[in-house]
Amino acid sequence: MKNKIKAFFKKNPAGKFKPKEIAKKLGFTQQHEYAKLKHFLHDLVKEDFLIKVGKRYSLNVETTGKIIGKFIISDDKRFGFVIPKNKAPRDIFIPEKYFHTAFDGDIVEVSLLAHRKGKNIEGQVTRIVERKRKELTGTLHKSGSFYFVSPDEESFHKDVFIPQNKLKGAKIGDKVVVANIVWTSPTLNPEGEVIEKLGKAGTYEVEITALAREFELPYKFPRKVLKEVKEIPTQIPKSEIKKRLDLRKENVFTIDPKDAKDFDDAVSVKKLRNGNYSVGVHIADVSHYIADDSQLFRESYKRGNSVYLVNKVIPMLPEKLSNNICSLVPNEDRLTFSVIAELTPRGRVVKYKIKKSIIRSKRRFTYEEVQEILDKKKGDFVEDLSTLNRIARVLKSKRRAKGSIDFIRPEVEFKLDKNGAPIDVKIKKITESHELIEELMLLANKIIATHVNINKKQSGVFPFVYRVHDLPEEEKIKEFAKFVKSLGYNYDVNQYANPKQMKNLLDQVKDTEEEALVNEVAIRSMAKAVYSTHNIGHFGLAFKYYTHFTSPIRRFADLIVHKLIFDYVNGKKARFSLDLLDDYATQASERERVAVQAERVSVKLKQMEYLRNHLGDDFHAVISGVTSFGIFVQLTENLADGMIRLRDMDDDFYIYDEKNYLIKGKRTSKRYRLGDKIIVKLIRIDEERREINFILSE
Repeated sequence: MKNKIKAFFKKNPAGKFKPKEIAKKLGFTQQHEYAKLKHFLHDLVKEDFLIKVGKRYSLNVETTGKIIGKFIISDDKRFGFVIPKNKAPRDIFIPEKYFHTAFDGDIVEVSLLAHRKGKNIEGQVTRIVERKRKELTGTLHKSGSFYFVSPDEESFHKDVFIPQNKLKGAKIGDKVVVANIVWTSPTLNPEGEVIEKLGKAGTYEVEITALAREFELPYKFPRKVLKEVKEIPTQIPKSEIKKRLDLRKENVFTIDPKDAKDFDDAVSVKKLRNGNYSVGVHIADVSHYIADDSQLFRESYKRGNSVYLVNKVIPMLPEKLSNNICSLVPNEDRLTFSVIAELTPRGRVVKYKIKKSIIRSKRRFTYEEVQEILDKKKGDFVEDLSTLNRIARVLKSKRRAKGSIDFIRPEVEFKLDKNGAPIDVKIKKITESHELIEELMLLANKIIATHVNINKKQSGVFPFVYRVHDLPEEEKIKEFAKFVKSLGYNYDVNQYANPKQMKNLLDQVKDTEEEALVNEVAIRSMAKAVYSTHNIGHFGLAFKYYTHFTSPIRRFADLIVHKLIFDYVNGKKARFSLDLLDDYATQASERERVAVQAERVSVKLKQMEYLRNHLGDDFHAVISGVTSFGIFVQLTENLADGMIRLRDMDDDFYIYDEKNYLIKGKRTSKRYRLGDKIIVKLIRIDEERREINFILSE
């Protein structure tokens, strides 16, 4: 169908069509065909093959002889590429001298130059169509009589000149926000004006505030949202309780990190007379408090999710909801949406029910407390916890037998002093208590998605939001196979569509020094999991149907799924159209990507703050990347990423061997290869550029 749609537009390059017109012309008259057609039209817009204006779609063609596309700059700023909107030619190579005034991410117009045989077409930027960013954060400096700001964001690869009368009281060394940026000539620097002074650069609070501005994270709620939340009653009406499954006498409890402030999932278990188990997963019923047409709903859509920076959370919902009314705190009545499944001792789901409920949590556990109870076999609810742990083990074993991949992306945790300064950093330990909750959440999410799909024949087309994970791209997998081969492992590229092969490889590297690196590169090689109304399954989990239902306090997608599943189980028509759900899924996926990027930068800033007191110290590291200008390394002790620049390797002249992922000394023949374990010495930390530099330790 997708190819037919593309062929149709290529035959009608000047046409502008509504979906119903396209469906009629292509003969897709059935309701389910029309739903699929709209999904593919949405995909083709995201791929920049089509343009959508209003309700009409048209081919993304350029009639001027110029090409419009997105400009992407290389890490070393020496060259860039333009990804054409119409996907007709290959990506266009842009030498540094032809950047014109483009920043990374800008939409630009390109004219083509001579074609280099066997290589990408070469071009030059001739016009900026649209800037990616309207403002930036950075540090104010002065050189002679000139003031300029060095941007935090690497996509702004030029310092921005600030006229003295546009400093707005900022002083040298301040972190500032710059807007109204004008850059008309590549021979001159951009010019802008300070619109806000954030504070002294280098202090963590200021850097976090700058980070929020950089990633456009709304860290304050509008007054109209707070006013709306203020009017939400804290007491649960008796009339509402009567409508729900009353589980307040059940042994329900939460298990979360020790520093968690909001608790949106609770669990319970009972052994049945027939030897099976009734397992309950109870999720905060956020949807009860957020009307579809409310300011709160619109703000949740805008934010997409909560963002967890080090020592600071930018929540999706105001505190009254996230930390109070909706949080499943102990000994308080709370409204929930429950999935209660009957499981055999072998983990087979016999039956289940999905019900609005009310609970009263009996205990708030931390992961550490649960692990201690499991290890010592004594403590509060020891029988329930031990039973759930056995069930989780069975579920995990079944899941992995089908090829489900457990990617391990190690995370670090910081020990902070009373002022928030890091005094220690270490890799988080994943224990059985973590896996217990993870497996139960996977079970609930899978049941919800499966429930919608197994009954579709009876109910007709019911639009829904899935969590999907596509097959990896073959080219990326080929690169990954070369990488792991350099470490002494095998990966058959012909079996890339079988998740069991990746699972087996990750099992092999478990508990080795290169485990974190292999997992990280494997994740980069995979397609990204996203939200979509079109179900293609979840490759990584090896699930045919999957969604996100278990975290509505912190994820907009889960809130939408709650509203949809309520409609579905009550036999109602879905309250949201497919077009609207497509928009919700796209927004949720995009905001998730932004949150992940911001969280990574937050961790790096805190790692740099910690390492600032360790200049000159030696660390064990693994080479995580090799380039023509240096070696990227990751410290095995705290996962901090940094670089050894070739210019700092003065014992020889090193040559970059791209094919074999290594650099080689011309005189000594010393080799440094991707995956090698080395010892490095910390020599430099540059907070402004967010760079950590090392040299090889002698």
